[in-house]
Amino acid sequence: MARACFSEECTVAVSAERLWKVILDVPAMAKVCAGLVDAVEVEGDGGPGTINTLKLNPAADAGSVYKTRLVACDNASHMLKSEVLEAQSKVGKLKSHSLESKLEATGADSCMAKLKVECELEDDSSLSLEQEKIIVDGYFGMLKMIEAYLVAHPTEYA
Repeated sequence: MARACFSEECTVAVSAERLWKVILDVPAMAKVCAGLVDAVEVEGDGGPGTINTLKLNPAADAGSVYKTRLVACDNASHMLKSEVLEAQSKVGKLKSHSLESKLEATGADSCMAKLKVECELEDDSSLSLEQEKIIVDGYFGMLKMIEAYLVAHPTEYA
């Protein structure tokens, strides 16, 4: 069993508070990430146990569905933990996949997004550095779409 655990950080040019508000507003992802997310389904009240399904645009080369279950959410520390229930991955079939994200303010209009990923390939092989990069780039790519939306719409989520 070759379970991988890796972490990355990404600077974001919007405040942690604004970014956090968007991240918690899962139904808004179809608008905020237009072109990547076509539709969103939420099962639950937004707290732990809530299942979020993002239907992705096949033209965006992102697969078709990304489904997660919220495990933990801490508004005070801007931390989310979730497990991925369904996703098409360019790195191969995943047996398990979880992530923890945390936002830390670095200024009035900036923050650091920290991502910790744990996953295991179904064939028990080890992830290469290139495969880890593909996973991280997927998460941070979506984060950068949210950042671009917030920069272009400075009064939204203010």
